[in-house]
Amino acid sequence: MLEVIFLGTGGIMPNKERNVPAIALKYKSEIILWDIGEGTLRQFNIAKLSPMKIDKIFITHFHGDHYLGLMSFIQTMSLWNRERPLHIYGPKYTFEFVQNYLKSGFFRAGFEIHVHELGEARLKFGEYEIWSFKVKHGVPALGYVFKEKDKRGSFDIEKIRKLGLIPGSWMKKLEKEGKVEIDGRIIHLEDVTGKPKKGVKVVYTGDTEPCERVKLFSENADLLIHEATYIDKADRNESYHSTVSEACEIAKKAKVKLLALFHRAPRYTYEEYCTRAREVCNYKFIIPRDFDVIKVGEGYELSSIR
Repeated sequence: MLEVIFLGTGGIMPNKERNVPAIALKYKSEIILWDIGEGTLRQFNIAKLSPMKIDKIFITHFHGDHYLGLMSFIQTMSLWNRERPLHIYGPKYTFEFVQNYLKSGFFRAGFEIHVHELGEARLKFGEYEIWSFKVKHGVPALGYVFKEKDKRGSFDIEKIRKLGLIPGSWMKKLEKEGKVEIDGRIIHLEDVTGKPKKGVKVVYTGDTEPCERVKLFSENADLLIHEATYIDKADRNESYHSTVSEACEIAKKAKVKLLALFHRAPRYTYEEYCTRAREVCNYKFIIPRDFDVIKVGEGYELSSIR
Protein backbone atom coordinates (compact mmCIF):
# COMPACT_ATOMS: atom_id res chain seq x y z
CA MET A 1 0.00 0.00 0.00
CA LEU A 2 1.30 3.43 -0.98
CA GLU A 3 -0.01 6.66 0.59
CA VAL A 4 0.09 9.76 -1.60
CA ILE A 5 -0.13 12.82 0.66
CA PHE A 6 -0.86 16.15 -1.02
CA LEU A 7 0.94 18.81 1.01
CA GLY A 8 0.61 21.60 -1.54
CA THR A 9 -1.77 21.44 -4.49
CA GLY A 10 -1.63 24.91 -6.04
CA GLY A 11 0.85 26.54 -8.36
CA ILE A 12 2.73 29.80 -8.88
CA MET A 13 2.26 31.25 -5.37
CA PRO A 14 0.75 30.16 -2.04
CA ASN A 15 -2.47 31.65 -0.71
CA LYS A 16 -4.54 31.16 2.43
CA GLU A 17 -6.42 28.22 0.90
CA ARG A 18 -3.57 26.10 -0.49
CA ASN A 19 0.20 25.89 -0.64
CA VAL A 20 2.53 25.39 -3.61
CA PRO A 21 3.60 21.93 -4.87
CA ALA A 22 4.78 19.18 -2.56
CA ILE A 23 3.71 15.54 -2.65
CA ALA A 24 4.84 13.01 -0.04
CA LEU A 25 4.86 9.33 -0.93
CA LYS A 26 4.68 7.21 2.20
CA TYR A 27 5.88 3.69 1.46
CA LYS A 28 6.35 1.44 4.49
CA SER A 29 8.66 3.40 6.85
CA GLU A 30 10.00 5.77 4.20
CA ILE A 31 8.78 9.14 2.92
CA ILE A 32 9.77 10.22 -0.60
CA LEU A 33 9.17 13.83 -1.56
CA TRP A 34 8.19 15.05 -5.02
CA ASP A 35 8.85 18.82 -5.16
CA ILE A 36 9.34 21.01 -2.13
CA GLY A 37 7.76 24.44 -2.57
CA GLU A 38 8.08 27.19 0.02
CA GLY A 39 6.21 26.39 3.24
CA THR A 40 6.44 22.61 2.84
CA LEU A 41 8.00 22.26 6.31
CA ARG A 42 4.92 23.89 7.82
CA GLN A 43 2.72 21.47 5.86
CA PHE A 44 4.77 18.58 7.24
CA ASN A 45 4.17 19.80 10.77
CA ILE A 46 0.42 20.08 10.23
CA ALA A 47 0.33 16.60 8.69
CA LYS A 48 2.39 15.24 11.61
CA LEU A 49 5.09 13.91 9.29
CA SER A 50 8.77 13.85 10.19
CA PRO A 51 11.37 15.38 7.84
CA MET A 52 13.86 12.93 9.31
CA LYS A 53 12.17 10.06 7.45
CA ILE A 54 13.06 11.63 4.10
CA ASP A 55 16.13 10.29 2.30
CA LYS A 56 15.15 11.27 -1.25
CA ILE A 57 13.78 14.52 -2.67
CA PHE A 58 12.89 14.65 -6.36
CA ILE A 59 12.58 18.15 -7.83
CA THR A 60 10.78 18.45 -11.16
CA HIS A 61 12.29 21.82 -12.17
CA PHE A 62 13.77 24.97 -10.72
CA HIS A 63 10.94 27.46 -10.67
CA GLY A 64 10.60 28.84 -7.16
CA ASP A 65 7.23 27.30 -6.34
CA HIS A 66 8.76 23.83 -6.73
CA TYR A 67 11.99 24.03 -4.72
CA LEU A 68 12.22 27.03 -2.36
CA GLY A 69 11.20 24.97 0.68
CA LEU A 70 14.42 22.96 0.50
CA MET A 71 16.54 25.16 2.79
CA SER A 72 14.16 25.01 5.74
CA PHE A 73 14.17 21.20 5.58
CA ILE A 74 17.95 21.00 5.49
CA GLN A 75 18.37 23.44 8.37
CA THR A 76 15.78 21.61 10.48
CA MET A 77 17.42 18.24 9.79
CA SER A 78 20.77 19.70 10.87
CA LEU A 79 19.30 21.15 14.07
CA TRP A 80 17.87 17.71 14.82
CA ASN A 81 21.36 16.20 14.42
CA ARG A 82 20.70 14.22 11.27
CA GLU A 83 23.64 11.97 10.39
CA ARG A 84 22.65 9.95 7.33
CA PRO A 85 22.94 11.49 3.86
CA LEU A 86 20.13 13.22 1.97
CA HIS A 87 19.78 12.59 -1.76
CA ILE A 88 18.41 15.33 -4.03
CA TYR A 89 17.43 14.49 -7.60
CA GLY A 90 16.49 16.79 -10.44
CA PRO A 91 17.00 17.77 -14.09
CA LYS A 92 19.97 19.41 -15.78
CA TYR A 93 21.56 22.18 -13.66
CA THR A 94 20.38 20.62 -10.38
CA PHE A 95 23.96 20.41 -9.05
CA GLU A 96 24.69 24.05 -9.84
CA PHE A 97 21.41 25.41 -8.46
CA VAL A 98 21.50 23.37 -5.25
CA GLN A 99 25.14 24.26 -4.56
CA ASN A 100 24.40 27.97 -5.02
CA TYR A 101 21.31 27.70 -2.85
CA LEU A 102 23.15 25.98 -0.01
CA LYS A 103 25.92 28.60 -0.04
CA SER A 104 23.50 31.43 0.67
CA GLY A 105 23.29 32.80 4.21
CA PHE A 106 25.45 31.74 7.17
CA PHE A 107 24.10 28.21 7.61
CA ARG A 108 25.75 24.98 6.47
CA ALA A 109 24.30 21.47 6.54
CA GLY A 110 25.58 19.15 9.26
CA PHE A 111 25.26 16.02 7.13
CA GLU A 112 26.14 14.85 3.63
CA ILE A 113 23.98 15.96 0.70
CA HIS A 114 24.30 14.02 -2.54
CA VAL A 115 22.99 15.74 -5.66
CA HIS A 116 22.00 13.73 -8.74
CA GLU A 117 21.28 15.23 -12.17
CA LEU A 118 18.92 13.08 -14.21
CA GLY A 119 17.83 12.76 -17.78
CA GLU A 120 15.46 9.92 -18.47
CA ALA A 121 16.54 7.36 -15.92
CA ARG A 122 15.35 4.25 -14.09
CA LEU A 123 16.52 4.22 -10.48
CA LYS A 124 16.20 1.01 -8.47
CA PHE A 125 15.57 1.14 -4.70
CA GLY A 126 14.86 -2.31 -3.29
CA GLU A 127 11.13 -2.95 -3.61
CA TYR A 128 10.42 -0.02 -5.92
CA GLU A 129 11.86 2.05 -8.74
CA ILE A 130 11.66 5.75 -9.61
CA TRP A 131 11.63 6.58 -13.31
CA SER A 132 12.28 10.09 -14.62
CA PHE A 133 11.06 11.37 -17.98
CA LYS A 134 11.36 14.66 -19.84
CA VAL A 135 8.40 17.04 -20.08
CA LYS A 136 7.82 20.36 -21.88
CA HIS A 137 8.00 23.44 -19.68
CA GLY A 138 10.40 25.85 -21.39
CA VAL A 139 13.20 24.98 -18.93
CA PRO A 140 14.81 21.61 -18.07
CA ALA A 141 11.99 19.72 -16.36
CA LEU A 142 11.14 16.14 -15.44
CA GLY A 143 8.16 14.06 -14.47
CA TYR A 144 8.48 11.06 -12.16
CA VAL A 145 7.04 7.56 -11.85
CA PHE A 146 6.89 5.52 -8.64
CA LYS A 147 6.74 1.85 -9.68
CA GLU A 148 6.51 -0.85 -7.07
CA LYS A 149 8.01 -4.15 -8.16
CA ASP A 150 5.54 -6.79 -9.27
CA LYS A 151 5.03 -9.44 -6.63
CA ARG A 152 5.13 -13.11 -7.47
CA GLY A 153 2.00 -15.15 -7.10
CA SER A 154 1.47 -17.47 -4.14
CA PHE A 155 2.32 -21.13 -4.35
CA ASP A 156 -0.49 -22.99 -6.10
CA ILE A 157 -1.04 -26.38 -4.47
CA GLU A 158 -3.04 -27.64 -7.45
CA LYS A 159 -0.18 -26.84 -9.84
CA ILE A 160 2.27 -28.57 -7.50
CA ARG A 161 0.15 -31.73 -7.40
CA LYS A 162 -0.34 -31.77 -11.18
CA LEU A 163 3.43 -31.96 -11.51
CA GLY A 164 3.42 -34.98 -9.20
CA LEU A 165 5.14 -33.10 -6.42
CA ILE A 166 4.50 -32.90 -2.69
CA PRO A 167 4.84 -29.59 -0.82
CA GLY A 168 8.03 -29.52 1.22
CA SER A 169 11.32 -27.84 2.03
CA TRP A 170 12.22 -27.59 -1.68
CA MET A 171 9.74 -24.73 -1.93
CA LYS A 172 11.94 -22.43 0.18
CA LYS A 173 14.93 -23.10 -2.07
CA LEU A 174 12.80 -22.51 -5.15
CA GLU A 175 11.51 -19.23 -3.73
CA LYS A 176 15.05 -18.06 -3.07
CA GLU A 177 16.76 -19.25 -6.26
CA GLY A 178 13.94 -19.21 -8.83
CA LYS A 179 14.46 -22.80 -9.91
CA VAL A 180 15.23 -26.14 -8.35
CA GLU A 181 16.02 -29.67 -9.56
CA ILE A 182 13.77 -32.46 -8.30
CA ASP A 183 14.26 -36.06 -9.51
CA GLY A 184 16.13 -34.85 -12.58
CA ARG A 185 13.52 -32.24 -13.50
CA ILE A 186 14.06 -28.48 -13.39
CA ILE A 187 11.12 -26.75 -11.69
CA HIS A 188 10.83 -22.98 -12.17
CA LEU A 189 9.05 -20.73 -9.71
CA GLU A 190 6.39 -19.72 -12.25
CA ASP A 191 5.56 -23.43 -12.78
CA VAL A 192 4.06 -23.71 -9.30
CA THR A 193 2.81 -20.21 -8.46
CA GLY A 194 -0.22 -18.16 -9.38
CA LYS A 195 -0.42 -15.01 -11.47
CA PRO A 196 1.98 -12.24 -10.35
CA LYS A 197 0.44 -9.19 -8.67
CA LYS A 198 1.15 -5.89 -10.38
CA GLY A 199 2.99 -3.34 -8.24
CA VAL A 200 1.53 0.11 -7.67
CA LYS A 201 2.30 2.75 -10.32
CA VAL A 202 1.91 6.49 -9.61
CA VAL A 203 2.94 9.25 -12.03
CA TYR A 204 3.60 12.95 -11.35
CA THR A 205 4.11 15.28 -14.31
CA GLY A 206 5.40 18.38 -12.57
CA ASP A 207 4.73 21.42 -14.78
CA THR A 208 4.27 20.70 -18.47
CA GLU A 209 2.26 21.48 -21.53
CA PRO A 210 0.59 18.40 -23.05
CA CYS A 211 3.24 16.01 -24.38
CA GLU A 212 3.55 12.47 -25.65
CA ARG A 213 6.15 11.47 -23.02
CA VAL A 214 3.56 11.93 -20.27
CA LYS A 215 1.13 9.62 -22.05
CA LEU A 216 3.84 7.01 -22.65
CA PHE A 217 5.08 6.89 -19.06
CA SER A 218 1.56 7.06 -17.60
CA GLU A 219 0.11 4.07 -19.43
CA ASN A 220 -2.07 1.95 -17.13
CA ALA A 221 -0.99 3.87 -14.03
CA ASP A 222 -3.01 3.51 -10.85
CA LEU A 223 -2.81 7.28 -10.35
CA LEU A 224 -1.73 10.12 -12.64
CA ILE A 225 -1.09 13.47 -10.94
CA HIS A 226 -1.22 15.81 -13.92
CA GLU A 227 -0.75 19.54 -13.75
CA ALA A 228 -3.87 21.40 -14.91
CA THR A 229 -3.01 24.99 -14.10
CA TYR A 230 -5.70 26.67 -16.20
CA ILE A 231 -9.32 25.97 -16.98
CA ASP A 232 -9.07 27.05 -20.62
CA LYS A 233 -6.49 27.89 -23.27
CA ALA A 234 -7.26 31.61 -23.26
CA ASP A 235 -6.04 31.86 -19.65
CA ARG A 236 -2.87 29.93 -20.43
CA ASN A 237 -1.64 32.34 -23.11
CA GLU A 238 1.95 31.40 -24.04
CA SER A 239 2.92 29.67 -20.79
CA TYR A 240 4.10 26.07 -20.77
CA HIS A 241 1.21 24.61 -18.81
CA SER A 242 -1.80 22.34 -19.34
CA THR A 243 -5.51 22.97 -19.06
CA VAL A 244 -8.04 20.78 -17.26
CA SER A 245 -9.39 19.31 -20.49
CA GLU A 246 -5.88 18.56 -21.80
CA ALA A 247 -4.96 16.70 -18.61
CA CYS A 248 -8.16 14.68 -18.85
CA GLU A 249 -7.44 13.78 -22.47
CA ILE A 250 -3.95 12.50 -21.56
CA ALA A 251 -5.39 10.38 -18.74
CA LYS A 252 -7.97 8.89 -21.10
CA LYS A 253 -5.38 8.04 -23.77
CA ALA A 254 -3.03 6.51 -21.19
CA LYS A 255 -5.85 4.46 -19.63
CA VAL A 256 -4.96 5.42 -16.08
CA LYS A 257 -7.25 4.31 -13.27
CA LEU A 258 -7.53 7.71 -11.59
CA LEU A 259 -6.53 11.27 -12.51
CA ALA A 260 -5.65 13.95 -9.94
CA LEU A 261 -5.86 17.49 -11.33
CA PHE A 262 -3.01 19.46 -9.76
CA HIS A 263 -1.26 22.87 -9.69
CA ARG A 264 -4.38 25.04 -9.84
CA ALA A 265 -3.65 28.69 -10.62
CA PRO A 266 -4.40 31.16 -7.79
CA ARG A 267 -6.88 33.09 -9.94
CA TYR A 268 -9.50 30.34 -9.48
CA THR A 269 -11.40 29.38 -6.36
CA TYR A 270 -11.70 25.69 -5.64
CA GLU A 271 -15.40 25.82 -6.48
CA GLU A 272 -14.82 27.55 -9.85
CA TYR A 273 -12.18 24.99 -10.74
CA CYS A 274 -14.42 22.05 -9.78
CA THR A 275 -17.34 23.42 -11.80
CA ARG A 276 -15.21 23.78 -14.91
CA ALA A 277 -13.64 20.34 -14.48
CA ARG A 278 -17.06 18.69 -14.30
CA GLU A 279 -18.03 20.48 -17.53
CA VAL A 280 -15.03 19.49 -19.64
CA CYS A 281 -13.63 16.27 -18.17
CA ASN A 282 -15.32 13.02 -19.06
CA TYR A 283 -12.75 10.88 -17.29
CA LYS A 284 -12.51 9.65 -13.71
CA PHE A 285 -10.83 12.46 -11.79
CA ILE A 286 -10.40 14.08 -8.40
CA ILE A 287 -9.26 17.57 -7.43
CA PRO A 288 -7.19 17.11 -4.27
CA ARG A 289 -6.88 19.82 -1.65
CA ASP A 290 -3.95 20.29 0.72
CA PHE A 291 -3.67 17.37 3.19
CA ASP A 292 -5.81 14.99 1.15
CA VAL A 293 -4.45 11.44 1.13
CA ILE A 294 -4.92 8.74 -1.51
CA LYS A 295 -4.09 5.19 -0.47
CA VAL A 296 -3.19 3.28 -3.61
CA GLY A 297 -3.17 -0.50 -3.68
CA GLU A 298 -5.95 -2.72 -4.88
CA GLY A 299 -8.09 0.21 -5.89
CA TYR A 300 -7.74 3.45 -3.95
CA GLU A 301 -9.09 5.23 -0.88
CA LEU A 302 -9.38 9.00 -0.45
CA SER A 303 -9.22 10.71 2.95
CA SER A 304 -7.87 13.86 4.58
CA ILE A 305 -5.54 14.58 7.49
CA ARG A 306 -6.66 18.17 7.96
